Order: sequence, then C-alpha cells, then structure tokens
Amino acid sequence: MSRVAAIDCGTNSIRLLIADLAANGATAPLADVVREMRVVRLGQGVDATGELAPEALERTFEATREYAGLIKEHGAGRIRFAATSATRDARNRSVFVDGIRELLGVEPEVISGDEEAALSFAGASSVLPAREGDAILVVDLGGGSTEFVLGDATGVIAAKSVDIGCVRLTERHLRNDPPTPEQIAAAEADVDAAIELASLTVPLGRATAVVGVAGSITTITAHALGLEEYQPGRIHGARLDLGTISDAATSLLEMSRDERAALPYMHPGRVDVIGAGALVWRRILERVAAASGGAITGAVSSEHDILDGIALSIR
Repeated sequence: MSRVAAIDCGTNSIRLLIADLAANGATAPLADVVREMRVVRLGQGVDATGELAPEALERTFEATREYAGLIKEHGAGRIRFAATSATRDARNRSVFVDGIRELLGVEPEVISGDEEAALSFAGASSVLPAREGDAILVVDLGGGSTEFVLGDATGVIAAKSVDIGCVRLTERHLRNDPPTPEQIAAAEADVDAAIELASLTVPLGRATAVVGVAGSITTITAHALGLEEYQPGRIHGARLDLGTISDAATSLLEMSRDERAALPYMHPGRVDVIGAGALVWRRILERVAAASGGAITGAVSSEHDILDGIALSIR
C-alpha cells in the first residue's frame, strides 16, 4: 500500500485525489483519503484566442497551492499531474507548465487525447468492470474535449478524443440566455461532426453498455433523479433509460441561467456551461443508440473517471 496524489487539470475544473494505492490485483485498488474539486475555468477563451488567459492561470495556480498543502499534510509520496484539452490547445502552455512545476515540484504532463481516453476507461472500469462478452463505451464529457473509449474485459479496444465540450460549445455557440434554436442547431452540428469523426476510430455499434463520466454527466443525472442536493452515492452507478436522460438534458438546456443556479445540486461553476454539456450528452446517446440498432437503451453514470485512472497509473 502506498499513498499517491493525482491531479486532473481540465478545461473547467482542477481536481485532486489523494488515495492509498494497493498492490496490483487487489479487489479494491484505491482507497480515497481526499477528493477535492475547484472550478477554475482554465480554458476561458482558449477556443477563440489560442492562449490561456492570465486570470485563468492565476485561478489554477491558487487551487494548486491549496492542493500542494493537502498533499504535504496527508503525506502522499508520489504525485502525477495531468493536464488535458485546454492546455493542449494553448500556445502559451509553457507558462502553465513552469508555474505548476514551481508549486508542486513535479513536471506537469500535458497528456494526449488518446492517453486521456485510456485513463478515463481505467478509472471507470475500476469500479464498473466489463463482464466477459461485454463492450463498454466510456464517454468522458469535459470542458474542452470529449473522449470515446470502447473496451472490454481485456482493456481498451479503441479510443478517440474530439474537440467538443461544455465550455468550448458554450463560448462558440450558446451565447444567449437561454440559447436560441439557431444556436442549439449550430452546436448540434458541431457535435454530430465530432461524433462522426470519433466513429471512424471507435466502432460505436459494438457497445453493449454506455458509462458516462465527469461533472456534466453526473449533474444531468442528479437533475434526472430530482435530488435535493448533490449526492455522489446516489449518482454513482445510477442507470437511467434514454428517455429520462433526454428529458433531463433538454430541461437543463432550455432553462435560464437563474433557473439552473437555483437547482440544489448545481455547482456554481457549472451553471453557465451545463446546457452545452446536456446538449452533448443527449446527442451522443441518440447517435450511439442508433448505431447499436436499439441494443443501447440507457446509460450508467460513474463518479470514478480519469482522476482515478491517473492515480491507478502511479505504480
């Protein structure tokens, strides 16, 4: 058993997991010590400018300072810091890399979309393992990108990362409150093109089950369940039929910002981008269900994702 710290720095949030990592082959490979999330919107404006904004960098550095203190307090011996879509896209990512290195004393990794996909599958399948003959499609819906990962009991079969996410689509298309039908149609066209691109690599029709991970999907699940607060225990492992998910996603997409902010399970940092996340999740499930010939009738939400995959990779 060793204590490790994993940090996932995405387009919208930065998350920390300090966990005790068991030896290979253990039934429960990770035992949580600390799980934290801060919405820092590192990807603010990256889609339009190609650069990380100074104020976004400072928000991210401030969260990292806090995480460095927690890592020291809890005695984590090894750290892995993985940055994803927004940092991959930014011309000035060296400023980010230098700042994180100074704060944590480790080299932050700007991982590829393919590695992001594989880590997401490892995290999700660590608690929802594929049975013999199953082919699980893990969808990791982030702020700047979405990963499609098809895997079975032996591991990843195929994976593809595409540039659609809740922050990117909000900034690009969904500017009104609530968005107009024309804006929704433009965003859906981008999503459809990205799904088509993903399907060239990932055989979506082979999926026998779909697992959705990350904050947009778990928030949509909370909305569908009508929770009175955000309850990870209720959300994790919840299986909803496609109609229920579609209704919940459409509801969030059509709400005003004030209506979304009033929902008791809505994190303040997701209020302005959850509509785009809902649009992406709804459309992905529609397309996967069609590709499966009706075999896919619902989806499972997981609270375990790339963050767990990062921790599991620290061997």
